[in-house]
Amino acid sequence: MALFIRNILRQSQTVSETILFPNRRNTTAEQKIDVQKEAPPAEGETKPEFEQLNKQVTELKEQNSELLDKYKRALAENENMRSRLTKQISEAKVFGIQSFCKDLVDVADVLNRATETVPKEEISDKNPHLKSLYEGLMMTEAQLQSVFKRHGLEQVNPLDEKFNPNYHEALFQQDVRGKEPGTVVTVSKVGYKLHDRVIRPALVGVAK
Repeated sequence: MALFIRNILRQSQTVSETILFPNRRNTTAEQKIDVQKEAPPAEGETKPEFEQLNKQVTELKEQNSELLDKYKRALAENENMRSRLTKQISEAKVFGIQSFCKDLVDVADVLNRATETVPKEEISDKNPHLKSLYEGLMMTEAQLQSVFKRHGLEQVNPLDEKFNPNYHEALFQQDVRGKEPGTVVTVSKVGYKLHDRVIRPALVGVAK
């Protein structure tokens, strides 16, 4: 009798829970379904995805390496261009007066020939006008050479020096007693250089 009463009470409790909480069983079932959905995929399913990701990483590394190489090349080219421009600007400042100096060199030649043609024995107090003219020409020539030197223009007068094809131009060769072969024995026209750049070689005669 007591067992019968317990069974009735248990069934009543079950019916009451069903009436009061109708969604309890469904919720439990849904939780089981969610757990199944969240379960990690099988090992066979992850392998293709892993290979795809690995392929993408490899491609990105290659692209990064290519872009880095292009960037370095661009930097190097930019640095080379900057160096060339800096050198050209510097040379333009230094040698920008080269054409002007070539013209002034001809003026210096005229002054030099003028002073050399004056008979030295005639330069005396007996000829005050000639003496004043000669002294004026010498002062002008000295002043001109001083201006040349201030701007980096220097004479090349290689008498008794070794012939240097970078600074001298040989017009002839001759036998000269007491001179070593290759020695400059005659300077027909002095040369000029602007900051070590020859703008006119010296015209010379060389000993054989």
